[in-house]
Amino acid sequence: MSADVPDRDAQYMRLALAQASQAHALGEVPVGAIVVKAGEVIAHGFNQPISRHDPSAHAEIVALRAAAQALGNYRLPGCELYVTLEPCAMCAGAMQHARIERVVWGAADPKTGACGSVINLFDQPLLNHHARVQGGVLAPEAGAMLQTFFAERRRAAKSRRDASD
Repeated sequence: MSADVPDRDAQYMRLALAQASQAHALGEVPVGAIVVKAGEVIAHGFNQPISRHDPSAHAEIVALRAAAQALGNYRLPGCELYVTLEPCAMCAGAMQHARIERVVWGAADPKTGACGSVINLFDQPLLNHHARVQGGVLAPEAGAMLQTFFAERRRAAKSRRDASD
């Protein structure tokens, strides 16, 4: 672990990685998220768009919905969201609407990342909410989980092709 990553961030990211493992077990892209308020985990979620038949069921959205229910408010001031993969534009937008105070992510997403890789929605001056963002927390672990998942999918697809030949 890098010296510039606080132990607290690493601890919470490990909880998000545990959520990502649940997604992997269900055949979903292994992304996990947790929401923390005042040092307490108030909600968690993992990717479920395939099993829920819901394109919005990303880990972050699942966790935000659970946090809103737990707090009885669609606004989540004072909350931090930890997620194993850099959020996409949909998720970053939902975090802005929820007024998340801080977003901490693991692996960068060079194709759809909306916290710096493709665009940084939290840094757009015309938008009305600007969460603090910290990326790269436990990135090797988060990235390895994603790489393993997609390698398994490629192997399974190859096996199916080979079996049909």
